[in-house]
Amino acid sequence: MRLDKFLKVSRIIKRRTVAKEIADKGRIMVGDRVAKSSTDLSVGDVLTIGFGNKTLVVRVDELIETTKKDAADSMYTILSQDAAKQD
Repeated sequence: MRLDKFLKVSRIIKRRTVAKEIADKGRIMVGDRVAKSSTDLSVGDVLTIGFGNKTLVVRVDELIETTKKDAADSMYTILSQDAAKQD
């Protein structure tokens, strides 16, 4: 499954166009490499996503083409969530 589609279906990012923009700006890593929106994901991949002043690290647990809102969070596990410290 493409990275941008996974982010939308899992509801980590609400809109696929926004997911594509963030990925194409180099703010998402899959493992230790910068990912583009078209990067294919596999179960077990670790994503590091930079949202402005926040960093979210998740592990891909399931790849589902469509899902209901209640089941979306079963697609991933949050490994860490950090907010940047302001001075």
